[in-house]
This record gives sequence, structure tokens and C-alpha cells, in this order.
Amino acid sequence: MMEAKLSPVPAPKIPPSREGARVAPRIGALVRARRQQVGMTLKALCDDAGLSVGYLSQIERDLATPSLATLTQIAATVGVGVDYFVSVPKPQDALSRAEGRAQFSLDGSSILYECLSTEFPGGELTSYIMHVPPGYQSEVVSHDGEECLFVLEGEITQWLGATEIILRRGDALHFRGNQDHAWANHTQHMAKLLWTGKLALFQPPPASFLGAVQNSALQSNLSTNSPEET
Repeated sequence: MMEAKLSPVPAPKIPPSREGARVAPRIGALVRARRQQVGMTLKALCDDAGLSVGYLSQIERDLATPSLATLTQIAATVGVGVDYFVSVPKPQDALSRAEGRAQFSLDGSSILYECLSTEFPGGELTSYIMHVPPGYQSEVVSHDGEECLFVLEGEITQWLGATEIILRRGDALHFRGNQDHAWANHTQHMAKLLWTGKLALFQPPPASFLGAVQNSALQSNLSTNSPEET
């Protein structure tokens, strides 16, 4: 039987960007995203910026292009500069290399962070690689948005409401942040997590959930560890 010969598949050709070419940002989508991010309705933004609801609605749908003066009014109302809506992120600004990525920790925290995300207008996601030492216990939190965890190395214990979940290497968990949650490294080894999410203000959890987590921590001999924020 003759063996079939497979021809190599050529890589797709992406035309290089023209020198000096300008990519126009989608101002409408950025205005809408920022308005929603600060919790303003169309009417509230219009009242503060001196615009009509119909006109702002057209701007947000990219059916109308605001003047610089109008865009300045909108920007001031939602707490950003005009460049937030008109600057164009460069692809190289979004890239971080493993060998050159800075690591940092927060005061009072034993977790080591590597930031994978970058800041650009309209961006809402934050992503970190987190190095979690043995015995770490987070505090219980809830917030708007959502979170996604992927375990790169080791093992962690995650609480969602009254449910306790053990996550090991290769496991992932995607959940809404508005339910009370906490997590810990109950093992004797370092854990490494990929964390991606959208965080807002933390809200205090009910006492019943706090008690459940604290009891589990006591059973794991972790009650003496200081709680730290996710």
C-alpha cells in the first residue's frame, strides 16, 4: 500500500500595516463601555454632559461622530481624558515575555504576582499568574463581574457559597463574583494559578458563610494564618 504524502500547510499571510496608516478607534463602543463601567444611564450622562439622549445613543452606536468639544464633555463626565477614546493601542504594548515579566507582591501579602494583562481604553479584564505559598488563606469576598481560575501547578481549595471544591493541576473554575467565595492552599507545596477576572468593590459576606470557611480552615490547621485578599 502506498503511503499518502502530506503537503505542508503554508502559514496564513497577513498584510503588513501601511507606514503611517491610522486605525480609527470605535468611539461609540468605548463611550458605552465606560458609561456602563461607572454605572451611568444614558439620561444621567446626557444631563451631566448637556447632550440629548437621542444624540448620545447615535454616538454609542457609531451612527454619529462627536466633535472634540462634545467628546471632551463626555470624557469629563465619565472621569477620563479625551485620549481614552481616541488613542489606539499598539500590538507590541500588549505583549509580555516570560523572561522579562516583572513579579511583585502587595504589602502584607505572601502571594507573588505576574501581570499578564495590559491597560487600554475599554479594557475590562485583568489577568495574573499567582504564586501561592503553602498555608495561604484568602478572606471571603463577593463582587460584581466574574472570575476564571486555572491551576498551573499544585492544588488549591476553593469555596463557592457553601460548596468546597478541590482544584488540581489542569483544573479550571469559572464563576460569578457576586457569590461569596474564598480559597486556600492547604498543601505543603507552592501552587501556581492563572487568574482572570473583572473585579469591583468587595462586599461583606454573611456570617454563616464566614463560619463555614473558618471551620474548614481550622480543620486544616490554618486558623493562625492572616487572611489576605484575592
